[in-house]
Amino acid sequence: MVQIAELYPSLQGEGRLAGTPSVFVRTSGCNLRCTWCDTPFTSWEPTGTKRTVSSLVEEIIEQGLKHVVITGGEPLLAPDIHFLCNILQQEGQHITIETAGTVLPAEGPPAANLMSLSPKLGSSTPSEETGWGQRHEKRRRRDDVIQLLRATPNQIKFVIDSSSDLDEAVSWLDDLDIKPQSREARHVYLMPQGVTQSRLQKEYTWLESACKKLGFQLCERHHITWYGNTRGT
Repeated sequence: MVQIAELYPSLQGEGRLAGTPSVFVRTSGCNLRCTWCDTPFTSWEPTGTKRTVSSLVEEIIEQGLKHVVITGGEPLLAPDIHFLCNILQQEGQHITIETAGTVLPAEGPPAANLMSLSPKLGSSTPSEETGWGQRHEKRRRRDDVIQLLRATPNQIKFVIDSSSDLDEAVSWLDDLDIKPQSREARHVYLMPQGVTQSRLQKEYTWLESACKKLGFQLCERHHITWYGNTRGT
């Protein structure tokens, strides 16, 4: 069984496969509580319905698409994630898993064609008043997990809210042995924090300049442009 917050067809709005028609499977439940989380219904107040893997696969296949994005919340917490991914792989689906890279199932990384890693920077940590500050800060960085997940073809995506976020991201990447302007740097994406087109547009200019300097990719949030900040898109 997997607790699912929503399942819908759309276009991938971020990263290497932006623009690709995909079925999004959003699991509910997360071990982090990012202060700017744009899916609080999967983290701060997790909701959803428990679904069998067979019913999920049937609904995914009915959409008639060849790409599936398993996201969250934190999908690697789902007990049947390996079972789900194995069946989808057998069905010929291209699987992207979107994860913060902080947890790993006991069986190891699930089957996937693309591991989209989104490590959470210090600006994601909520205040102590929420009751989650220390827990989030303690859990948000797991380089050992990230390195194991990088055995799968991957991209690394940082949400950037300030120049200090950029400095932290570059330092973190250096610890992972990913240097600016290196071959691996081409698979690093910097994405501005924001859920409105005006806020994102304001941040794109300086982030684009930083990406050119460092050899990273600018990660536009196309789905905000296409649909606005709405669920099911």
